[in-house]
Amino acid sequence: MTPDERAFVKAHHPDRGGDPEAFVAGLAALRARVEPADAPPPDPRFDRPVEFVTTPPLPVRIVIAAIRTARRRARSRLSEDQEDQEHS
Repeated sequence: MTPDERAFVKAHHPDRGGDPEAFVAGLAALRARVEPADAPPPDPRFDRPVEFVTTPPLPVRIVIAAIRTARRRARSRLSEDQEDQEHS
């Protein structure tokens, strides 16, 4: 959204007392403008719907942390064993 579009929406949005028909017409006019050829393509990250992720309960977070710690320690032990075998 360009600064011009943002200013138009802020000034004319129906939730802020603007005329709904004028708002729709103004948005259509703003969107119909030709974008410059050197403009970067729109970012696709902003086209997807917003996804809300809930935080798991504390006991679940503790179990997840314990599993991750155990895996991390197991990986470090494996890499130490491999180094010991290479030096033997």
